[in-house]
Amino acid sequence: MTTTQPRLTDFTRDRLGPPLVLAGGFFRMCVLTGKALFRPPFQWQEFVLQCWFIVRVSLFPTMAVSVPVTVLFVFTFNVLLIQVGLGDVSGAGTAVAVITQIGPIVTVLVVAGACATAICADLGARTIREEIDAMEVLGIDPIHRLVAPRVLAMCTVAMLLNGLVSMIGLVGGYIFGVYLQNISGGAYLSSLTFIVGLPEVVVATVKALIFGLIAGLVGCYRGLTTKGGAKGLGVAVNETVVMAVVLLYAVNVVLTAIGVRFGTGAI
Repeated sequence: MTTTQPRLTDFTRDRLGPPLVLAGGFFRMCVLTGKALFRPPFQWQEFVLQCWFIVRVSLFPTMAVSVPVTVLFVFTFNVLLIQVGLGDVSGAGTAVAVITQIGPIVTVLVVAGACATAICADLGARTIREEIDAMEVLGIDPIHRLVAPRVLAMCTVAMLLNGLVSMIGLVGGYIFGVYLQNISGGAYLSSLTFIVGLPEVVVATVKALIFGLIAGLVGCYRGLTTKGGAKGLGVAVNETVVMAVVLLYAVNVVLTAIGVRFGTGAI
């Protein structure tokens, strides 16, 4: 006997049903996506195209958000340190904030507000035009062909965005503290590794990877469950932002607590 791939309609119907129905459909799509990631042939061309698409969508918002957030923190923190005569440890405070919190939080905002919504709009438009149904009729698994490459691309780009935010934060903290608040440049650089080390960087990278995974899954699920034409697509995009932000902040709290409990005190 031949086995058939699960149809998307098996878990996307009744979008307005009880929350448990929606949660069950989302969980089933997550399981199917996990299986599709390890089923050959992997869609490498789609993966590369989606990586470039997500980078184009998220690069400018990441830079636009990370600079003012970092400057605001560095200014406030340095004022406090200067008042108590500890301006030389400005680098340690900036590193703790940027690596452990500012980087992941900015990544949350960008992947939820820009990346996940872009994926939702793309797949939602395909769903409204019945392209997803046409793929199923042709025997093409949309999860393997469309969802898996997008989720993996989101994970990859989220890690890169976290690294970009960290770099911008540390460099911006140096420029702002040294040239505008008269903090010693040598003391700033020497104190960067007082508290933050490789474990904190690894945990921050893992956070970004998980954020990308969750945001990608949420964006794909809401895109595939879009109904109601153009109006329904707009509602789906708005819901994607809310769902992704709530889930990502909740996961950030849990991962931060785990980091504090199991060996990375700064996290």
